[in-house]
Amino acid sequence: MRQIRPTAIIDRSRDQDFMREALALAAQGAALGEVPVGAVLVQDGEIIGRGFNCPISGSDPSAHAEMVAIRAAAQAVSNYRLPGSTLYVTLEPCSMCAGLIVHSRIARVVYGALEPKAGIVQSQGQFFTQGFLNHRVLYEGGVLAEECGAVLSEFFKARRAKPTLD
Repeated sequence: MRQIRPTAIIDRSRDQDFMREALALAAQGAALGEVPVGAVLVQDGEIIGRGFNCPISGSDPSAHAEMVAIRAAAQAVSNYRLPGSTLYVTLEPCSMCAGLIVHSRIARVVYGALEPKAGIVQSQGQFFTQGFLNHRVLYEGGVLAEECGAVLSEFFKARRAKPTLD
């Protein structure tokens, strides 16, 4: 995978710790019947925004985990721009979320599992490398990828096993 690497040293153990926080949020969403994706936004080593997928329970198609975490962070710091922050998300972002990440001026995205159908960081394009963007986002994929992927696989396996009322 092509990665844009920052010049600063990255603490991989901290990346894993924050991804575990995102995984815990994904479990909260799964408990509500939502697709289990979780996200945390970190600035200066502190979580400033948390979110999990909730488009079904919130009747909001934009309520992806990233969107929820970014909205919470912007409210927490009273700024629609979040420079110097890192977003940790259990699944590769989609195009909607990638656009929001750029507009929010998030510095770095760390994601777990690939999203082969709609992921726009690596799987279906490399959005963050596009020349027309006015903000560059650093990114890293595959952090706790097996754990992140397993949560999603188990969720969909259980969903397929439930009888439908057609």
